[in-house]
Amino acid sequence: MQDYRTWMIRVSYCCFAWLFLLASCGKHNEISDFKSDGCSLFPDHSLISNDDWSECCYLHDVAYWKGGTDEERLSADQALRDCIIEKTGNIELADLMYQGVRFGGSPYFYNWYRWGYGWGYDRKYQPLSDKEKLQVKAKLEKYYSENPKSACSCSK
Repeated sequence: MQDYRTWMIRVSYCCFAWLFLLASCGKHNEISDFKSDGCSLFPDHSLISNDDWSECCYLHDVAYWKGGTDEERLSADQALRDCIIEKTGNIELADLMYQGVRFGGSPYFYNWYRWGYGWGYDRKYQPLSDKEKLQVKAKLEKYYSENPKSACSCSK
């Protein structure tokens, strides 16, 4: 009975490893269509006041979707913080959201809201080539034409 359990555990590990390799080995040379979930794991607006920072999260999603270098990520995260302060005047809220994206948005985490989520998981931090920048532009133009009333008034 112990040998059977050991064998099943080994088979399970091998299957998991094989599936993981299949999922992570494919090179993705084309960016996926843009999508935004707003502020991901955080409210898009205040539950108490009329403060609404959803536009800040939308713009942040555009930056995270297209990805790029670690310097570009830092700039996107700082822009989110600045936007939250501009929309709400609440520095504590802005700092909380900033720390959240700095911690949780790493391209090394396998989640849907990571840096460069429009590309495959293997991309991590990489500058966009001219060809990739054209893909990004085309995908965003397509998104804006199909979603004229997007999450904010900041389209285009």
